[in-house]
Amino acid sequence: MKIGVAAGLALTLTCHGAWAISNRMWIDSGKAVAYSMPAVAAGVAVYKRDWQGLAELAVVTGLTYGTAYGLKHLVRDCRPFAKPCTHDGGDWDSFPSTTSAISSAPSAFMWRRYGWEWGLPMFVISKYPGFAMDKAKQNKLLDGLAVTAISWGYNAIFTTRYHANRGFHTDLEGDAGGAYVRVAYQF
Repeated sequence: MKIGVAAGLALTLTCHGAWAISNRMWIDSGKAVAYSMPAVAAGVAVYKRDWQGLAELAVVTGLTYGTAYGLKHLVRDCRPFAKPCTHDGGDWDSFPSTTSAISSAPSAFMWRRYGWEWGLPMFVISKYPGFAMDKAKQNKLLDGLAVTAISWGYNAIFTTRYHANRGFHTDLEGDAGGAYVRVAYQF
C-alpha cells in the first residue's frame, strides 16, 4: 500500500500531459518531500517512545547534511543548467545534493532502526527529491545517489536496531478476597 502511493505520486508528477511542471515546481515539490522525511521519521520514533532512536536520527541527519554541505564546497561539479560553467561563475556546487541529504538520512535510519517494513517505503519516497532536482536541472541523479551512500554509512555506524521494552514485568494486586501476583515476560 505504502509503495503503491509512492509509485502513484511519482507517476503523476512525471506525466507530460495537459499541464507542464516548471523547474520551480520540481524544486518546491522535491524540497517539500525532503523536509517532510525527518519529520515523519521523528514522528515514528516519538510514537514508539523511542528517545534513543530520536537522538540517533538527529545525529545521522546532521552528519549526513553536514558532510554533503562540506563536500558541496570542496568538490567542483557544474550544475546541469549552467553548462558550460565558467571558472568565475557560482554554479559549481552540484555535487552532492543537500536536498537529497535531508531525505536520505531518515530513510536509511528507518530501515536500519525499524526494519525494511518501515525503511522500504521511506527509501522509495526519499529518491523523489533527487529525481525532482534532476528534472529541474539543479543536480544530477549521481549527486543524490552519492548522498544515499553517505547516509547509509553513517546509519551503519551510529544507528542501533530498535527493541521494544523486553523482560520480566511483575504486578501485585490485593483486595478483600486475597492477593494476586502476576509475572510476565515480554518477548
